[in-house]
Amino acid sequence: MTHVLLTGFEPFDGAGVNPSWQAVQRVATTPPDGSSLTTAMLPVVFHDAIARLRAAVEEFGADVVICVGQAGGRPGISVERIAINLDDARIPDNKGTQPVDEPVVADGPAAYFSTLPVKACVAAVREAGLPASVSHTAGTYVCNHVFYGLMHLIASGRPGVRGGFVHVPYLPEQVERGVIRSSTITLAGSPDPVPTT
Repeated sequence: MTHVLLTGFEPFDGAGVNPSWQAVQRVATTPPDGSSLTTAMLPVVFHDAIARLRAAVEEFGADVVICVGQAGGRPGISVERIAINLDDARIPDNKGTQPVDEPVVADGPAAYFSTLPVKACVAAVREAGLPASVSHTAGTYVCNHVFYGLMHLIASGRPGVRGGFVHVPYLPEQVERGVIRSSTITLAGSPDPVPTT
């Protein structure tokens, strides 16, 4: 039996819902065969999110940890490959914190790679009939912060755990309700579609 911890985020930036948590709840209703699944909602708050993730890992234990976040400007599911040691927030988090050019972990390595089989994950999502791709940037907001924090936790004391990060796009109703505001529109060719948690 594989023990899986699946996390999503609370709403942020004035939204009433975060599709990452909706996705996590949907998976929790029918866990994959051969696995036991635990979920946790993370705050969209720098440092608090990593503390909550760490607590969930300590409390529940896990063989696999998959964190899920929102990338509203993307057309499908993105399986992230690289977490970078950088917090650079375009908007404040849910406590009003807005770090600029700060490390996630002081003196930590520049980046970590996911330990999930990212290409196989993308292939499985596509086989299920959903658009998916490998992504090489989780942004520099709370999503990347959590992804880096997870991989640093694994590297510094839980080498048997596999972990990674997945981004999901807006829910259809978010787009229909005009959730995309001028402050969150992605410019053509932007390497960091926004808003991401």
